[in-house]
Amino acid sequence: MKTLLLKKNFYIMLGVDACLVAATYFLSYYLRFDGLIPAQEWRNIKSTVPYILVFKLFTFLMFGLYGRMCRYTSVVDLINVLKATITSTVGIVLGVLFISRFQGFPRSIFILDWILTFIFIGGIRVLIRLTVSEKGDLHFLIQNPFSHRKLMRQTKRLLIIGAGDTGEKMIREVRDNPHLNYEVVGFLDDDPKKRGMMIHGVKVLGPIPKTHDMAYRDEMDEILIAIPSASAKQMQRIIQACDATGLKSRTTPGIDELIDGRISFKSIREVSFEDLLGRDQVDLDMERIGGYLSGKVVLVSGAAGSIGSELCRQIALFGPKNLILLDKTENSLFHLEMEFRQRFPKTPIAAILGDVKYKSSLNKIFEAHQPQVVFHAAAYKHVPIVELNPWEGIFNNVVGTRNIVETSHRFEAERFVMISTDKAVRPASVMGATKRVAEIVTSCYASSSPTQFVSVRFGNVIGSEGSVIHLFKKQIERFGPVTVTHPEITRYFMTIPEASKLILQAGAMGEGGDIFILDMGTPIKIVDMARDLIRRSGFKPDVDIEIQFTGLRPGEKLHEELITEGEGIVRTPHEKIFVLKGRTCDLAWLIQKIEELTKLAHEQNAHAIKSKLKEIIPEYQPFDMDHSIPAGDKKWSESDWPPHVAPYHCG
Repeated sequence: MKTLLLKKNFYIMLGVDACLVAATYFLSYYLRFDGLIPAQEWRNIKSTVPYILVFKLFTFLMFGLYGRMCRYTSVVDLINVLKATITSTVGIVLGVLFISRFQGFPRSIFILDWILTFIFIGGIRVLIRLTVSEKGDLHFLIQNPFSHRKLMRQTKRLLIIGAGDTGEKMIREVRDNPHLNYEVVGFLDDDPKKRGMMIHGVKVLGPIPKTHDMAYRDEMDEILIAIPSASAKQMQRIIQACDATGLKSRTTPGIDELIDGRISFKSIREVSFEDLLGRDQVDLDMERIGGYLSGKVVLVSGAAGSIGSELCRQIALFGPKNLILLDKTENSLFHLEMEFRQRFPKTPIAAILGDVKYKSSLNKIFEAHQPQVVFHAAAYKHVPIVELNPWEGIFNNVVGTRNIVETSHRFEAERFVMISTDKAVRPASVMGATKRVAEIVTSCYASSSPTQFVSVRFGNVIGSEGSVIHLFKKQIERFGPVTVTHPEITRYFMTIPEASKLILQAGAMGEGGDIFILDMGTPIKIVDMARDLIRRSGFKPDVDIEIQFTGLRPGEKLHEELITEGEGIVRTPHEKIFVLKGRTCDLAWLIQKIEELTKLAHEQNAHAIKSKLKEIIPEYQPFDMDHSIPAGDKKWSESDWPPHVAPYHCG
């Protein structure tokens, strides 16, 4: 109330409403007596108008009519005006009934007064909104009478695809914010029931396949895709239709990208390759996930990475008791902490600068915070870099995983989820081999620990720092060439939000020792991805920008896999998650081998490290450091791959 009394607009609106209330009261008598108000009724007006004025304004104040900005008046505000006018009229009628039992007062006056008050009080607010929406800041326009005409000349004509709730919200935001300089010219939607309908005065012009014709006929400048629930196939069709127009196209975030569930014009972005993948909504068992996250202390290692940070955002929605953000990269951790302070102020967090390679530090962290659920996302992931520095891959991916697994076991955490990779399947790289060892370590502890240890395995994540998309975009910005290692190379891809949500779901299903496999869909040819990005950037592949094939890098496979033949994949109740049941493991033997591996890593003996990894993982096929074929087979080609290591694709 004190804040309201300090605002100049409060007194302006109060004065306007006072004039309108007095005018409606007089107009009610004027209409009731056909313009000839008797002397007695004039005396009634003069004696009662001060009381009616004070009572109505007080009622309006109580209903919050002055705590809202008129430029954003909505249906909710009009309903509030309706409630306030009804309440004030009922109060006045009861007062008159109690004092004079309506003697000398025509009953119809109060009905007319209520109707006119609602029309005038609600109408002035709607008028303000319409005026400001059309012309922007009134004060600015009074000082600059030609600015509105100038603004209209600069306005971009916008075509919105999707005449649903999101499309309706977009047109309202455009009209409420004239500085955006957009004019919505039309909608497109495949729903035949919406054809020809009007949304805020803008017509649904036709179906989505008519995008090119409508964009050309109505001279559109931009296209906005406002269908956040669109599936991957729908997005592919829509984006192709937009690309055919040659116009700039943008989109609202997909359902899985939204953390708070709200979409605004500020959140729209350029159409990207990510929009062609993983747009199908991930259905989660919220009750089951909440059962192991809500009210719990949750630790995420590698919290500032692409997957780790998105995991933290999703976890925050389930109301953890405390969220521990553990990462060894200071700058990334700082930015993540600042983001959480702003976006999730009610979620208690602890940003800890630390490294899983140091067991003593982990012990102190666990002792201080007692985490009940642990997500281990910290890892070295770049195949060529780890191949050149295999000892670092051992320290981080193997020793680091062993440290955090043993610490979780010692402090009896309830659940532990290790984030793995498809490169752990029949690994050809040190990175893949170290992640396979990490899977084995996680599964091995499950049989002798109260902690439920599980791993989640999936492929490449579009949008992550290590994604090939970023490399291609930078190469396109320099006008090429775009480098692809092999014309036939394929990879599985998934969006970050989709992967993170499925990790949380898999974590709720684990019974200990299981390896969960996320459905990655169909592998995508990297060269096709490169060509699509070149076209999306406005160039012609192999004409404007060259594509060069550089050969497979050390440790790189032509095709990635998600399971090894014979592992025995089993379906789960969730359609996008499969499981490999945990196997028995000789923990003592494994620890001995890891100790030997660690000693070799300290010696930085790359050849010995690979040999030791092969002892632990017989299916590991190490590559020469300087060649893209298996060691000892200089004439090898994919068609000659031995049967026991033949590529096996699932999904």
